[in-house]
Amino acid sequence: MILHRSVSAFRFSRPKLLSQFRRSFSSIVSDASLCSESSSPVGFRFLWLKQLRLRQVRAFGTSGAGSGSSRSENDTFFAEECVSWTSLGLSEKVARALTGAGIKRPSLVQAACVPSILSGKDVVIAAETGSGKTHGYLVPLIDKLCHANDDSGNASSGKEVTPPRKIFLVLCPNIMLCEQVARMANSLRNDTGEPLLGVATVGGQQGWPVKRPDIIVSTPAALLNNINPEKQRRLEFLREVKYVVFDEADMLLCGSFQNQIIQLIHMLRFDEKLLSRAKSSTPEKVMDLDDDPLLHIDSLDEEDMQIEINSEDEEDSEGDAVIDDLPENIEAESSQRKDRKDWWRARKIYDRSKQYVFVAATLPFNGKKTAGEVLKRMFPDANWVTGNYLHFHNPRMEQKWIEVSVDTQVDALIDAVNQGYGSAMLDNGADVSRIMVFANTVEAAEAVAKILSTAGIECYCYHKGRSFDEREKALVDFEEKGGILVCTDAAARGIDIPNVSYVIQADFATSAVDFLHRIGRTARAGKYGRVTSLYTESDRDLVATVRRAGELGQPVEAAFSRKRGFRNKLKKLRGLSKTSNALFVEEGAKA
Repeated sequence: MILHRSVSAFRFSRPKLLSQFRRSFSSIVSDASLCSESSSPVGFRFLWLKQLRLRQVRAFGTSGAGSGSSRSENDTFFAEECVSWTSLGLSEKVARALTGAGIKRPSLVQAACVPSILSGKDVVIAAETGSGKTHGYLVPLIDKLCHANDDSGNASSGKEVTPPRKIFLVLCPNIMLCEQVARMANSLRNDTGEPLLGVATVGGQQGWPVKRPDIIVSTPAALLNNINPEKQRRLEFLREVKYVVFDEADMLLCGSFQNQIIQLIHMLRFDEKLLSRAKSSTPEKVMDLDDDPLLHIDSLDEEDMQIEINSEDEEDSEGDAVIDDLPENIEAESSQRKDRKDWWRARKIYDRSKQYVFVAATLPFNGKKTAGEVLKRMFPDANWVTGNYLHFHNPRMEQKWIEVSVDTQVDALIDAVNQGYGSAMLDNGADVSRIMVFANTVEAAEAVAKILSTAGIECYCYHKGRSFDEREKALVDFEEKGGILVCTDAAARGIDIPNVSYVIQADFATSAVDFLHRIGRTARAGKYGRVTSLYTESDRDLVATVRRAGELGQPVEAAFSRKRGFRNKLKKLRGLSKTSNALFVEEGAKA
């Protein structure tokens, strides 16, 4: 058993922290009225994305205090004390539910995005991890859906015909995040202790709900698998969905999720266009569901989706999609493609009947295929709300960098963990310490867990190689009992575990985006945290870029670069990093 070294409690440099905050706060743009002793709600200015880079619009517009009173140490997280949930436009019922859940004050991000979502506009929430984004979209949409249900209940009283239902859909990249969002929605309860709305998760072991819920939280693949085979179900579902949220939008809009997400977006948009067309042509006639075009449109395949992505911004002034430049093989397809061509010909200008919200903690905006560019192209009129520290180093976080070699990395890891035990509670007020240790691969995570176990340090393990039940149990035990969670990047996104005060990178992240998500597991919700990053010679360039941004108070976007030289260099470095990664596996085997 390795004796834990006693170390003095870690202290933060308050003057440095406050000076950093002042510099950031000075960049906040606001044309709203200042907070005052009056009961008038604080105003906000929401930023429209017109610039080429997010760093130019990173500050969300919250108004500063008119009084000379000093702000608390949590002033980089919470909104002004004069800002309440009701002053943002929420109903008393939802405000009481938030208070009952222990959420008495809105964060800065929540104060900025709640009114924008309530307005009905499409919204992009791009803010740093731990800033309160999940409640930022859940709360206003739950409030809107509660109002809609109350109104429909009053309208249908004494009548035989029940008004159409409205559904709130949340799409997440994995089932663990789905379960977390569902739990957060269920935590908002009315005066009798019942959840404000019915919530169902689709994915993993959960199939399509038998009883229609108000909120469906699903992965893209699970949703498509449940609505595509059942055309009538698909039609009813698309008709009922009025609010759609894409959580971890940068992940959903790129890579393996992209085709599924673009397909879902266009299915929802096509439904809007059909409703708009039916309303404008024969407003008194209700569309016959058996003749609805949505029943006769099959899923778009990957080829169709890529065409749709590339042609999204190629529309003429009349609002019709340009299809003259489609490849000849597409034009020559059989009549089964006719509906798809009609899809592309659908007019862009139409009455909107759904609201879209995109949420991300990192939103790269440095290439035509990045999530930021895709959103700008597909939703040019969306309201953008960005956090002060999007892509920036969090001033509530202290970071330590240790270069290691083959001979020193295991000792450095054990030393970092032992030091973490001595100081992880810090001033967060936590009764137990929680430390997250990140590795780059499943094999490396298992090796790190074995190394720590051999050194007499107990830990939990979380990665995609473990079953869903094992992962869920590891998270529950880690949250309830504290300790050490050895994990891969599967635990870096979206998962909210309170009071993680220490993060260790046993392997340095392979990209700046992964780095920001990893360190974002600590210093959340106004708390303080600490990060120790171990890195090898192969990581030097990426580490240098990330560190330089922090030292200069600049965004880490320089490390998002897609330029060929930097990309090729990283490929070479990642090859060396795999060798370093293998060393952990080798050491684990020896242990």
